[in-house]
Amino acid sequence: MPKSSASSSSKKPAKGTDPGKKKSAPRAKSANKKVAKKTPAKKQATGKAPAKTVSKSAGESNKLQHNAFLDGEVPSMNIVHISPEMAPVCKVGGLADVVFGLTHELAIRGNSVEIILPKYDNMRYDHIYGLCESFKDLWVPWYDGAIHCTVYFGYVHNRKCFFIEPHSSDHFFNRGKYYGEDDDVWRFAFFSRAAMEFLLQSGKRLDIIHCHDWQTGLVPVYLWEVYQNLGMGNSRVCYTIHNFKHQGVCGGELLRATGLNRPEYYFDQNRLGHDLHDGALNLMKGGIVYSNFVTTVSPTHSHEAKDLGLGFGMEGTLQTHAAKYGGVLNGIDYESWNPERDSHIPTHYNTGSIGKKQENKRALRERLLLADNDKPIVAHIGRLDPQKGLELVRHAIFHCLNNGAQFVLLGSSPEQSINDYFLHLKDEVNDNPDCHLEIGFNEDLARLIYAGADMMLVPSRFEPCGLTQLIAMRYGTIP
Repeated sequence: MPKSSASSSSKKPAKGTDPGKKKSAPRAKSANKKVAKKTPAKKQATGKAPAKTVSKSAGESNKLQHNAFLDGEVPSMNIVHISPEMAPVCKVGGLADVVFGLTHELAIRGNSVEIILPKYDNMRYDHIYGLCESFKDLWVPWYDGAIHCTVYFGYVHNRKCFFIEPHSSDHFFNRGKYYGEDDDVWRFAFFSRAAMEFLLQSGKRLDIIHCHDWQTGLVPVYLWEVYQNLGMGNSRVCYTIHNFKHQGVCGGELLRATGLNRPEYYFDQNRLGHDLHDGALNLMKGGIVYSNFVTTVSPTHSHEAKDLGLGFGMEGTLQTHAAKYGGVLNGIDYESWNPERDSHIPTHYNTGSIGKKQENKRALRERLLLADNDKPIVAHIGRLDPQKGLELVRHAIFHCLNNGAQFVLLGSSPEQSINDYFLHLKDEVNDNPDCHLEIGFNEDLARLIYAGADMMLVPSRFEPCGLTQLIAMRYGTIP
């Protein structure tokens, strides 16, 4: 990563944010005083003043919470999700749907929930209501200086979201894509640092920080090595791994960029040192080691990843930290994925009117210029990743076409070579009236496919807990 990323900004990092300082460092105390003088309410787009604090002893506080649980009440919490994706504004795979659904469920249970996302240039801005500047001068430490950022606030289907926009010559999130860049590790290491700096400078005090996948694996590292000394020591981190294959592996230069430094410290096998490759850091491992609890997408997959060789080299780390590791079964948002009221499909239906599904099938054929006949439609929606069994997808296309069915594909890959392969395949079947391959992603089209297809193809070399089959069954489409 070029050092010019930070040198283009003239302002230095805020005092007290030097990660090399120990807990007893006097500068940490001065930073606490500086933060205490801020007025966070002016920085928050929601316009709410910070809640009044009432001094209680730790024993009294614990007793109140314990009594609340005994009475069947769960105390509300302040929760923030830090994620690279959230449907429908920036979606690549199931991670985006999980964040969208989970934040809603947490909110309706009485918690205060916010989401922090990168401000990508190719987001679906039509799904963001009331987008406005929330924090104009956020300076994020990077190399020997700092990068100036602007934080925006907006509602995404009633979810409170903050979007971080760096003003850097590296154009971290102005690439026209979410992933697939050579410097992805640096892009999301910066995003994680920016998210933590925003939480500090805006005066937010959180009970839970929930981060997702390798892209935010440095969040708990930053928290415990830097920000707990600056007044954020009461926050706890939940780290969810949606995909063990992609882990954010990089070299030691990242330590200098992030200001963590101390390679002899972080390359330790008990911290971020890669278990299989000497001289490499693993951001996912950092997330596991430094988090208070680690989850993955199902109890079965948590066992597979830890004990059955599906952890892609992370097995030893998971076994070491087994006491704080478990699986929580994925689910879908039944209000959003509902054929009775889905605004993206032309005809609504339910189990009592499943015959109306045919009208959506007809609309799908009209949109994709497929032949109007009695053949069943087999579909595949998903990220074109080798773990999905792409050779099985190709086989299924021609098997369906040769055996009296139509085939529809919607998906893309962060790897351009895979996109190129499927674009070539698209040219090969382009004149066939029973086949349509759409290389890309479109939320409206995806929902129409779920509603109009008869069967949903879910090939996979391994599948942690796919949402595709759950959504398909919700729409009466056989997975």
